[in-house]
Amino acid sequence: MTPRNVFRTLALTEAITWACLLAGMFVKYVVGTTEVGVQVAGPIHGVAFIGYCLVTVVVAIDQQWSRGRLLLGLASSVPPLMTVWFDRHVEKRGGLDDHWHSRHDSDTAAQRAVCWLLRHHRQAIVGFVVAVAALTGIALLAGPPVGG
Repeated sequence: MTPRNVFRTLALTEAITWACLLAGMFVKYVVGTTEVGVQVAGPIHGVAFIGYCLVTVVVAIDQQWSRGRLLLGLASSVPPLMTVWFDRHVEKRGGLDDHWHSRHDSDTAAQRAVCWLLRHHRQAIVGFVVAVAALTGIALLAGPPVGG
Protein backbone atom coordinates (compact mmCIF):
# COMPACT_ATOMS: atom_id res chain seq x y z
CA MET A 1 0.00 0.00 0.00
CA THR A 2 2.07 2.88 -1.29
CA PRO A 3 0.86 6.47 -1.76
CA ARG A 4 1.21 5.97 -5.52
CA ASN A 5 -0.92 2.80 -5.53
CA VAL A 6 -3.59 4.18 -3.21
CA PHE A 7 -3.88 7.42 -5.16
CA ARG A 8 -3.83 5.72 -8.56
CA THR A 9 -6.52 3.23 -7.52
CA LEU A 10 -8.87 5.98 -6.36
CA ALA A 11 -8.11 8.19 -9.37
CA LEU A 12 -8.91 5.33 -11.74
CA THR A 13 -12.02 4.32 -9.79
CA GLU A 14 -13.30 7.90 -9.88
CA ALA A 15 -12.70 8.10 -13.65
CA ILE A 16 -14.36 4.75 -14.37
CA THR A 17 -17.43 5.60 -12.32
CA TRP A 18 -17.60 8.98 -14.07
CA ALA A 19 -17.59 7.16 -17.44
CA CYS A 20 -20.34 4.83 -16.24
CA LEU A 21 -22.41 7.80 -15.09
CA LEU A 22 -21.90 9.51 -18.45
CA ALA A 23 -23.04 6.34 -20.22
CA GLY A 24 -26.11 6.25 -17.98
CA MET A 25 -26.82 9.90 -18.75
CA PHE A 26 -26.49 9.22 -22.48
CA VAL A 27 -29.05 6.42 -22.27
CA LYS A 28 -31.38 8.53 -20.12
CA TYR A 29 -31.20 11.84 -21.98
CA VAL A 30 -30.22 10.95 -25.57
CA VAL A 31 -31.64 7.50 -26.12
CA GLY A 32 -34.47 8.18 -23.71
CA THR A 33 -35.11 4.56 -22.79
CA THR A 34 -34.27 4.23 -19.10
CA GLU A 35 -32.69 6.05 -16.21
CA VAL A 36 -31.43 2.92 -14.45
CA GLY A 37 -27.83 3.70 -15.46
CA VAL A 38 -28.00 7.07 -13.72
CA GLN A 39 -29.77 5.60 -10.70
CA VAL A 40 -27.04 2.96 -10.31
CA ALA A 41 -23.91 4.80 -11.47
CA GLY A 42 -24.80 8.11 -9.80
CA PRO A 43 -24.49 6.96 -6.19
CA ILE A 44 -21.49 4.75 -6.96
CA HIS A 45 -19.72 7.68 -8.59
CA GLY A 46 -20.65 9.90 -5.66
CA VAL A 47 -18.95 7.52 -3.24
CA ALA A 48 -15.90 7.22 -5.53
CA PHE A 49 -15.74 11.02 -5.85
CA ILE A 50 -15.76 11.51 -2.08
CA GLY A 51 -13.22 8.71 -1.59
CA TYR A 52 -10.93 10.24 -4.20
CA CYS A 53 -11.12 13.65 -2.53
CA LEU A 54 -10.30 12.22 0.91
CA VAL A 55 -7.38 10.19 -0.43
CA THR A 56 -6.12 13.23 -2.35
CA VAL A 57 -5.95 15.25 0.86
CA VAL A 58 -4.14 12.46 2.76
CA VAL A 59 -1.63 11.87 -0.05
CA ALA A 60 -1.12 15.62 -0.51
CA ILE A 61 -0.26 15.99 3.18
CA ASP A 62 2.07 13.01 3.14
CA GLN A 63 3.81 13.83 -0.13
CA GLN A 64 4.03 17.52 0.84
CA TRP A 65 2.19 18.86 -2.17
CA SER A 66 1.77 22.59 -2.54
CA ARG A 67 -1.68 24.05 -1.96
CA GLY A 68 -1.92 24.63 -5.70
CA ARG A 69 -1.20 20.98 -6.49
CA LEU A 70 -3.72 19.88 -3.87
CA LEU A 71 -6.39 22.18 -5.31
CA LEU A 72 -5.62 20.96 -8.84
CA GLY A 73 -5.94 17.37 -7.61
CA LEU A 74 -9.31 18.10 -6.03
CA ALA A 75 -10.50 20.11 -9.05
CA SER A 76 -9.54 17.25 -11.36
CA SER A 77 -12.37 15.21 -9.88
CA VAL A 78 -14.97 17.49 -11.47
CA PRO A 79 -14.34 17.16 -15.24
CA PRO A 80 -14.82 13.59 -16.48
CA LEU A 81 -11.67 11.42 -16.53
CA MET A 82 -9.34 14.22 -15.35
CA THR A 83 -8.24 12.28 -12.27
CA VAL A 84 -6.30 9.93 -14.54
CA TRP A 85 -4.62 12.92 -16.20
CA PHE A 86 -3.79 14.42 -12.81
CA ASP A 87 -2.33 11.13 -11.56
CA ARG A 88 0.04 11.04 -14.53
CA HIS A 89 0.75 14.77 -14.27
CA VAL A 90 1.75 14.64 -10.61
CA GLU A 91 3.80 11.45 -11.01
CA LYS A 92 5.81 12.94 -13.91
CA ARG A 93 6.68 15.84 -11.63
CA GLY A 94 7.85 13.64 -8.76
CA GLY A 95 4.79 14.13 -6.56
CA LEU A 96 3.98 10.45 -5.94
CA ASP A 97 6.49 8.23 -4.22
CA ASP A 98 6.47 4.53 -3.46
CA HIS A 99 6.87 5.23 0.25
CA TRP A 100 5.04 7.28 2.84
CA HIS A 101 6.88 10.34 4.19
CA SER A 102 4.82 11.00 7.31
CA ARG A 103 6.49 10.00 10.59
CA HIS A 104 5.52 10.28 14.24
CA ASP A 105 8.07 13.09 14.59
CA SER A 106 7.09 14.98 11.40
CA ASP A 107 7.08 18.77 11.51
CA THR A 108 3.35 19.26 11.06
CA ALA A 109 0.38 17.93 12.99
CA ALA A 110 -1.23 16.92 9.70
CA GLN A 111 1.73 14.70 8.80
CA ARG A 112 1.72 13.18 12.28
CA ALA A 113 -2.00 12.44 11.81
CA VAL A 114 -1.26 10.71 8.50
CA CYS A 115 1.45 8.70 10.27
CA TRP A 116 -1.11 7.64 12.88
CA LEU A 117 -3.51 6.57 10.11
CA LEU A 118 -0.76 4.49 8.49
CA ARG A 119 0.23 2.82 11.75
CA HIS A 120 -3.40 2.11 12.67
CA HIS A 121 -4.61 1.06 9.26
CA ARG A 122 -7.65 -0.89 10.49
CA GLN A 123 -8.98 2.11 12.38
CA ALA A 124 -8.06 4.30 9.41
CA ILE A 125 -10.09 2.13 7.05
CA VAL A 126 -13.07 2.22 9.40
CA GLY A 127 -12.69 5.99 9.72
CA PHE A 128 -12.42 6.33 5.94
CA VAL A 129 -15.61 4.30 5.43
CA VAL A 130 -17.43 6.32 8.09
CA ALA A 131 -16.24 9.62 6.58
CA VAL A 132 -17.31 8.56 3.07
CA ALA A 133 -20.69 7.38 4.40
CA ALA A 134 -21.23 10.60 6.37
CA LEU A 135 -20.26 12.84 3.46
CA THR A 136 -22.41 10.77 1.10
CA GLY A 137 -25.34 11.13 3.51
CA ILE A 138 -24.85 14.88 3.61
CA ALA A 139 -24.72 14.97 -0.20
CA LEU A 140 -27.93 12.95 -0.40
CA LEU A 141 -29.65 15.32 2.02
CA ALA A 142 -28.50 18.27 -0.08
CA GLY A 143 -30.08 16.69 -3.14
CA PRO A 144 -28.89 15.93 -6.64
CA PRO A 145 -26.63 18.30 -8.55
CA VAL A 146 -28.32 21.16 -10.39
CA GLY A 147 -30.18 19.79 -13.37
CA GLY A 148 -30.18 16.23 -11.88
